[in-house]
Amino acid sequence: MNVWLSRLRPNLKHGAARHDLRNVYDLHRRVMTLVPDNLGEQARRVTGLLFRVEHTARGPQVLVQTQVAPDFGRLPEGYADAEGPRRLDPFLRELHAGALVRYRIAGNPSKRRGNSSIDLGKPGQIVPLRGADAEQWWIRKAEKHGLHILSLIARPVPDARGNKNGAQIKHAITQFDGVARITDPDLVRAAVLSGIGRGKSYGCGLLSLAPLKVDR
Repeated sequence: MNVWLSRLRPNLKHGAARHDLRNVYDLHRRVMTLVPDNLGEQARRVTGLLFRVEHTARGPQVLVQTQVAPDFGRLPEGYADAEGPRRLDPFLRELHAGALVRYRIAGNPSKRRGNSSIDLGKPGQIVPLRGADAEQWWIRKAEKHGLHILSLIARPVPDARGNKNGAQIKHAITQFDGVARITDPDLVRAAVLSGIGRGKSYGCGLLSLAPLKVDR
C-alpha cells in the first residue's frame, strides 16, 4: 500500500489556474497530469487519484491523493505552489478499532429516484440531498465504511461545475467535518484509498483523517 498526499496552491495570476478552478472537468484533467499517461480509460482508479478543493484564508488549495508518486514537473510553469508529497501509508497501517480520528470529506450526498409515488420526478434520476438528509447520508456512509460518527459539522460548499465536450457538469457538495471512532480499520483504509460516494472525478469523496489527540 503506497499513498501520497499533496497540496497545490494555484497561482491566481496564472490564466490556466483560474480557468481550471472555474471548470471542474478541466481541473480533473489537470491533476491527472500528475500521474503517468497511457493507463487506459480507468486511469483515475488505477492510480487512486482523488482530490478536493478547499477555500482558505490564503486562497484556494487543491489536495491531491494518489497511489503513485506525483510528478509536479508536469504542471505548467508558475501554475501552482506544490507542497509534499507526504506518505500516508504509515498512518493508515496504524489504524485500529476504537481509535478516535478527526475526519473531513467533501461528499456528493445524493440518491437515485425510485418508482414510488413519493419520489416525484423521473425514475432513476440522481438527485442531490441537502440539510438533514445530507447529514444522514454521511452518517450511513461512514458506518458502512468503518466509522462511527461522534460529532458532525456539515457545511454546503459551491457546487462542482464544469463543461465536458459541451455537456454541463454539476455536482452538489457538502463538506463534513468532525470526530469518529474506528469500528473496522480495514473498511476505513479501503474508503481512504477508493473514496466515498459519487463524483470522485470531480473533487468529491476524498476522506481525510488525522489522529485525535486527547488531553490526559
